Amino acid sequence: MIVRQTAAGEHLATVRITNDPIALGQELGKAGPEPEAVLEATYGWYWAADVLAEAGAHVHLAHPLGIKGFAYRRVKNDVRDAADLADLLRMGRLPEAWIAPPETRELRELVRHRAKLVDLRSGLKAGVHAVLAKQGLHLPVTDLFGVRGRQLLTQAPLDRAYRARVNALCRLIESLDFEIDLAAKLVSARLAGHAGFAAIQAIPGVGPTLAAIFVAEIGDAHRFLGPRQLCSWAGLTPRQRESDTTVHRGPITKQGSTLVRWAAVEAAQKIPATAGWLVATRAGITARRGRNTATVAVARKLLTLVFYGLRDGRIRAPNQVVTDTA
Repeated sequence: MIVRQTAAGEHLATVRITNDPIALGQELGKAGPEPEAVLEATYGWYWAADVLAEAGAHVHLAHPLGIKGFAYRRVKNDVRDAADLADLLRMGRLPEAWIAPPETRELRELVRHRAKLVDLRSGLKAGVHAVLAKQGLHLPVTDLFGVRGRQLLTQAPLDRAYRARVNALCRLIESLDFEIDLAAKLVSARLAGHAGFAAIQAIPGVGPTLAAIFVAEIGDAHRFLGPRQLCSWAGLTPRQRESDTTVHRGPITKQGSTLVRWAAVEAAQKIPATAGWLVATRAGITARRGRNTATVAVARKLLTLVFYGLRDGRIRAPNQVVTDTA
């Protein structure tokens, strides 16, 4: 749905087109040279943003959380939504999201693809454990899907239906193992020579996998004013509500990139004992506020180091102990 307005807000045209680059380009041509265009961050917006940019438009991406106010209207349809976006852009009140360049979007696609595959594999592995539990079996091995674990799993005395399911799950897990390794190689090839990717792996708890997530999801670190803005964008800062002089702070917002937030918390949990000041910080906060609060607090500190590592290509932290992590 396309709504065209003048700079004064005068309605010019409303057109509905199919999701076709040629049709979008033709309609954009009616707006004159270098028009201002706002696009809703909806399903599959990549191609539309690229077509608009290539045609010379100044593209703005509406932030989904900032336009929730549309819900208050009694009449809710695509025409009204498009007109409201145009009005917000015209009045300079549009909440905007960052439009990642094509190369960053491609890297994100690979990183998110690998993360999705790992999630699927975890579900399959949980299914194997569930089958063993139904048969009352507990195999004496730490890693059920390692070499020794696979041998015990093959020899496990399972009834016919349960054996068929376990074998099927194992075949699917092996297939996903191949795809995950392939995705990891593609990501590594993309990040070869990336200064920020190499730098942030010096942070305790951050290995190649987590570093790739940070690089892909954060993108250009210069778009943030500082590490506080990055932590807020990742949803790791407390929710705050104010009324007059009363301030209420709650749990973290959990808004923004789920992968970045997960990677920061995962790194905080993997910090080795040799990382003195981070371990001491986590222990001190744990004693006062509990383990979960301490983990989130350390995750914010790690994300601060990630910010400077991506921005400057090196890590600056007093008394930092550099360790090799997986």
